[in-house]
Amino acid sequence: MHLIRRGDPHLAVRSSEGLTTVELYGELDLVLVQRVRPEIDVLAREAAALAVDLRHVTFCDASGLGLLVRCAQRVRERGAAWRLVCDQPMILRLVRLAGLDDVLRPSPPVPPPGGGGTGAPRAGLPGRLPV
Repeated sequence: MHLIRRGDPHLAVRSSEGLTTVELYGELDLVLVQRVRPEIDVLAREAAALAVDLRHVTFCDASGLGLLVRCAQRVRERGAAWRLVCDQPMILRLVRLAGLDDVLRPSPPVPPPGGGGTGAPRAGLPGRLPV
């Protein structure tokens, strides 16, 4: 798996075995959404399987939720696999209160085989995400 740091310190992309993972950092608010939306839109259109990792996000507002919903819908509309990785209680609560559990389907990080490592999402078959 390769980490590709972009010009923006709030966005990193990993790609491995058909799974593309977008890691976001900081506050997912209107300012960050405007900065990262173009690249996330491209990935939502092109990735065989897309995971968005919010483990390093400290805040999320309505514009952040809007970006995630837009991304999830676009990925699913073209039949690709979608996963939202989140272990942040406040963000999970916001998703639940907004009634977006069924759309975003947040899930905790999946530990790699052997129980070690960072818990970053791992790919199974291309187009499929681990459960």
